[in-house]
Amino acid sequence: MDYEATLSEAREKIDACADATSLKDVERHYLGRKGVVAKHLASIGALPPEQRKAVGQGANRLKQAVQQLVEARAAALDEASLEAERSGEGFDPSLPAARLETGSLHPVTLVTRELEDLFVSMGYTVLDGPEVELDHYNFEALNIPADHPARDMYDTFFVRANGAASGWAEGSRLLMRTHTSPVQVRAMERLDPPFRVIAPGRCFRHETTDATHDHTFYQMEGMVVGRDISVGHLIGAMRTLLRGIFGRDLGVRLRPGYFPFVEPGFELDARCPFCEDGCRVCKQSTWIELLPCGLVHPNVLSAGGIDPEAWSGFAFGLGLSRLVMLRYGIDDVRHLFGSDLRFLEQF
Repeated sequence: MDYEATLSEAREKIDACADATSLKDVERHYLGRKGVVAKHLASIGALPPEQRKAVGQGANRLKQAVQQLVEARAAALDEASLEAERSGEGFDPSLPAARLETGSLHPVTLVTRELEDLFVSMGYTVLDGPEVELDHYNFEALNIPADHPARDMYDTFFVRANGAASGWAEGSRLLMRTHTSPVQVRAMERLDPPFRVIAPGRCFRHETTDATHDHTFYQMEGMVVGRDISVGHLIGAMRTLLRGIFGRDLGVRLRPGYFPFVEPGFELDARCPFCEDGCRVCKQSTWIELLPCGLVHPNVLSAGGIDPEAWSGFAFGLGLSRLVMLRYGIDDVRHLFGSDLRFLEQF
């Protein structure tokens, strides 16, 4: 192998490279698995013993020299490219800038803010509360004691705190709240009646996940406490709520429903806003089951430090996740929390 001639040839080819692609081709020609250096190294075994050392040393020197030339040329090309960009040559200031990708609000956030504005216009205060809650606020103060069968309705996530899951005083255990009703109890402890409050937020239940159920969901619950509150006040507030959501008056009906924290308790249904004779949304009944509600149970008022003989109230709970599905025609609740940009970019 003529070391000097081969190196001189390699230098000329490397210096002639005008971009990274051509430089890579030259590097592969000399240093690749089937390149010039590899062929010389492979031929050593067929040479007489006295020639092997010289050929091997020459091939290694050639490899190192070519590698240094390639690295130097790559650095020079990078520098030239940077200088070209800095010079501004070919730049057209009249061209529009690159479009910036912008996000959008989640559909649950959109509906929540809309409802908050509606209720604030009706004199309600928006409250928040902890998602990791005490058993006392989630159950006990809502007229659901430890031995009450209604607890079976709530598939609860209990929380192990500091490694201790047992030995706690009844009512002091931690759990992931199963509804936003605990905020109502905290409101009664903090606020002097009369008052009107709503509590939107996330809730958690050990649900079997399907198209209409998930372990994490959103609710908005409300409470009004005042003098001589009746079912008529409740119906009036719910009609105003529906008018704000659907943009027109809808017929409503109350069906008896059992909820430990209200007495009497109701299931409020609204006329289907999408049809007159029945459709898939209302399951051909022309009615949509919308929200549970009722007059606040005297035991709940007492647990919140309010005299049930002097004050009364009503409470309601609205499933925000279900309402969002109705508003936007979403057929699977799991889309709301799946983080699929194809879904979220629609809003």
